[in-house]
Amino acid sequence: FWDAPYRTLFWDESLLKPVVELLLDTTWYDYVTSETTDNTIQNIIFYTGILYMLAAFSSLFYERFRNKILKCFILFGGFNLFLLSVLLMKDKYYHFAQFFEHSIQFMLPFIFVFSLEKQWIYKNLSTVLKLLISIVFVSHGLYAVGYYPVPGKFVDMIISILSISETNALLFLHIAGMLDFLIAIFIFIPKISKYALWYAFIWGILTALARVVANFQVDFALQSIHQELYGTVYRLAHGLVPLFVLLFMYKKKNSYRGNSVLDRS
Repeated sequence: FWDAPYRTLFWDESLLKPVVELLLDTTWYDYVTSETTDNTIQNIIFYTGILYMLAAFSSLFYERFRNKILKCFILFGGFNLFLLSVLLMKDKYYHFAQFFEHSIQFMLPFIFVFSLEKQWIYKNLSTVLKLLISIVFVSHGLYAVGYYPVPGKFVDMIISILSISETNALLFLHIAGMLDFLIAIFIFIPKISKYALWYAFIWGILTALARVVANFQVDFALQSIHQELYGTVYRLAHGLVPLFVLLFMYKKKNSYRGNSVLDRS
């Protein structure tokens, strides 16, 4: 739909120049300026998008039919999300946090499939998902507190939404980053995990929606939503997964109580 960072790989001279010149029998300059090369990369992006669409539809029916073809689409889609996260990290000067902040996105397809097949994963599903939530929040926090350079887009969004100065926006992000670190710990502490997960749900949804809200223009309403909505949808899992964990824990708790009542009777 929009461009993807595949050229980060295919136009990496230090990595691919020897391979290109050896296998394609052409110069690096001719390779990178070739219309055929650009069309090939564009086709790879397009058909990867088709794969994601097939994986999405497969996930709707796999639990019911357990078809091997559906399973392959889901797992291959997850593997491509993993590759996408690697390329996003490469595009951001190999910041590891850039890779790990997408842990939820690329791990969910695998967790979905294997939790239906492996009983031990289902039994420990809340712990597995909490670990992913923790990794994502720590990764975001590293950017927010300035361990990695604070992304200008983060600052611009805060200034646009809250109408505050750049200094205060940086302070706000620093506080939010420190809270991210605390939440990554608190979700594992039984007595307060519920409250930490509620915070993670609300904050995850708000940060996803911030893409649309910060860049919304009344005069170009549909166009501005069109430009940013995909980024919001891609990040909704950062809030929806904590909500799922809350509901899953509630379900298991009620199931345990029900079994206890039956045992006593």
